[in-house]
Amino acid sequence: MVKHRENRPGQKAAGGLGAKPRRDMPGKPPAKPAHALRPAKPSRDHGERVTEPRAAASVAAAPERPLIARTGERSAERVPVILESLGAGDFHLIDTGNGLKLEQYGPYRIVRPEAQALWPPSLAAHLWDNADAIFTGDTDEDGMGRWRFPREALGETWPLQLLGVDFLGRFTAFRHVGVFPEQIVHWAWMKEQVEAAKRPLKVLNLFGYTGVASLVAAAAGAEVTHVDASKKAIGWARENQALGRMEKLPIRWICEDAMKFILREERRGSKYDIILTDPPKFGRGPNGEVWHLFEHLPSMLDICREILSPKALGLVLTAYSIRASFYSIHELMRETMRGAGGVVESGELVIREAGLDGRTPGKALSTSLFSRWVPK
Repeated sequence: MVKHRENRPGQKAAGGLGAKPRRDMPGKPPAKPAHALRPAKPSRDHGERVTEPRAAASVAAAPERPLIARTGERSAERVPVILESLGAGDFHLIDTGNGLKLEQYGPYRIVRPEAQALWPPSLAAHLWDNADAIFTGDTDEDGMGRWRFPREALGETWPLQLLGVDFLGRFTAFRHVGVFPEQIVHWAWMKEQVEAAKRPLKVLNLFGYTGVASLVAAAAGAEVTHVDASKKAIGWARENQALGRMEKLPIRWICEDAMKFILREERRGSKYDIILTDPPKFGRGPNGEVWHLFEHLPSMLDICREILSPKALGLVLTAYSIRASFYSIHELMRETMRGAGGVVESGELVIREAGLDGRTPGKALSTSLFSRWVPK
């Protein structure tokens, strides 16, 4: 279930992919119970996005391209906007607390670090300790760690579904599981726009990762361009496409640096009706280029505006860095879209606990910041 609630002023030793489960050895201290585990060094990222394989090869340094001097009125604004979900498809958040979160992904209950969960858990400790998979280890900036499987060894992947799209969950060494479910609110919005349009839409998905958003858009009827510089991520995305027997859908899988791609699209005069962009906080390009979100985001958004179609329906930015407030990216988006009319709405993506049954609302967990321009 997805809720859109808005208020106005005044009112990411590592266990690699498919790593074998750790087994406690004789003479070794027993593993700590899940509910007692805390991230040793919580990431400074807002939510869970930290440097990971796709981020390490996703972006190059900002190009030598000056920002365009925008004129005209700034877009209207809606702030703060809280986009809230209470689970969707095969996912829901069960409980949070003590720097951790207990989640349901299909048949599996998973415990992962969550620096935002400052409060104590609501559920009993034994429910946390009986999880199917628990991520432990170093969760600092590099995000490396390992999975422990208390019940039985699990395979690297398992099938999941969101918004009618089949894909594979995946235990990675960077604590991620192949999907960022808080973004279901953006994907549901995009799906609605595509299905309601009286014309074919072109969607660009930058930093597309495992392709769930791209598959949702294409299944709704859009022509999709998916960009990610990680060959591994592109491979996972193609696996997801094959799993859902969606090979005939119009998706271009582009393995390339995102900034280089959009610069080329600008030169070519290419246009898109909806652009999703989910850049990492920090990344290194394939040739050693360095990306810093706070330094290079203005240029990226500026180029994205230039490749929006005259009848564009949205430019969506998600940011996971806690250094910024949503107002930082909100004002940047308004400046970027100056003279374009429309509305910029910004705030936070929030997942609400849904309990063991997936239907009992509990505490709200803030996961990321966002800003979205829409034409009206």
